[in-house]
Amino acid sequence: MVSVLREILIEAAADDLWSVIRDFGTGPSRMAPGFVIGTRVEDDARVVTFANGSVVRERLIGLDDEARRIAYSIIGGSLRPTHDSSSMQVFAEEPGCSRFVWVHDVLPDELAPQLAVAMEQGLKVVKETFESGTA
Repeated sequence: MVSVLREILIEAAADDLWSVIRDFGTGPSRMAPGFVIGTRVEDDARVVTFANGSVVRERLIGLDDEARRIAYSIIGGSLRPTHDSSSMQVFAEEPGCSRFVWVHDVLPDELAPQLAVAMEQGLKVVKETFESGTA
């Protein structure tokens, strides 16, 4: 199993960043508009549609407001890992600045490069969205 870990500093208060990320139903569309073009909840999962045409179905695993951490798993869609455990976590760095950490543990290993590229692109959009005040 490969762990893909990416993090980025964002000039935004941790609580402001967390209030969007913790929103399992619409968070992806709010934090990465244009990169994510649709998010909807169906039964026990959310369906996320990306600008490149990829669609993933994700199940919420856990939400920890105190730790500012959300955990979820890709369970279907155009990306079909045999295993995926993902998390996003926000850390306050200094006043008005946060560190956003995103991790995917995935099988098969061959999916890691594709996920890494998507995560890097997504984090750039998240940073731009929050720093421009449009989140």
